[in-house]
Amino acid sequence: MEEKVNFAVVGVFVLALSAALIGGVLWLSSSKSYRTSYDIYQTYMQDSVAGLNLSSPVRYRGVEVGRLRKITLAPGNVEQVQLTLAIEHGIPVKVDTVAILQVQGLTGIAYVELTGGGRDSPPLRAQANESYPVIRSVPSLMTRLDSAVTTLLINLNRTSENLNAMLDENNRRIVKSTLADLAVLSRTLAARSGTIDASLADAAHTLKNTSRLSDELPQLAQRVQRSADAFDRTSSELAQRVQRSADAFDRMSNKLARAGESAGSTLDSAQQFSSSTLPEVHQLVLELRDLTASLRRVSDQLEQNPGVLLRGKPPAKHGPGE
Repeated sequence: MEEKVNFAVVGVFVLALSAALIGGVLWLSSSKSYRTSYDIYQTYMQDSVAGLNLSSPVRYRGVEVGRLRKITLAPGNVEQVQLTLAIEHGIPVKVDTVAILQVQGLTGIAYVELTGGGRDSPPLRAQANESYPVIRSVPSLMTRLDSAVTTLLINLNRTSENLNAMLDENNRRIVKSTLADLAVLSRTLAARSGTIDASLADAAHTLKNTSRLSDELPQLAQRVQRSADAFDRTSSELAQRVQRSADAFDRMSNKLARAGESAGSTLDSAQQFSSSTLPEVHQLVLELRDLTASLRRVSDQLEQNPGVLLRGKPPAKHGPGE
């Protein structure tokens, strides 16, 4: 015999259990909100807040620290949106903290991101004419990208207009003629590639010889230095010889003077001196004069052209008809 089931008791039990489950879920989900105290801040944004709604998260460097409490147009300025933020008490909101509107992934869910805030910056306080502290905002990434893309498109449009203005019919003909000249030049260079290769080889050979000559320059400089030293020694010796010849001439003149004085004592001695010695002395004086003139000419030539000692006397120039 089957027992009768009391459906009323079962219904009450199911309802009580469902209410307990719902209450437990609500308590678990809201217990943190009830136990946490919040500080109220405001921020003003010029970006579109599409995707934001009440209770949207507020994150500080990616960590959720509060909720969005109110969204409204800014009083007296319809170009801005006033956002009221409830941020957990103790979160370090500083004077250099900034608020940015961010979008989470591809879902389009927006939230408010707080960044900045140096360690030594003072906390953000409400001003005298403000109900709550106001967090400074900056344009979002999408806004900055939109501005950059817009500026880029404007610049591209301006550049294309400038190109179209520059490449008119006359300039296109000039460019076409220039390209034709370049084609002719390239064909000419290709036809004379052998000559160009030979010229390059000659240039390389010339550079090689120049390098060899530069290597030999120190030795040549040493040779020139030795030649100059030899010329100095020769010039010094020649000057000494000229000086000795001049001294000998002076001594000979003194001797002749003394001989003339002693010859004046006797007429016979004078006649003998005049008949035998004076012609020889006269001849000697003439030879000494010629020697002195020759030495002076040699000294002048050495001063004007020191290379005579190395290369010798240059050949005499031929006269007309020779």
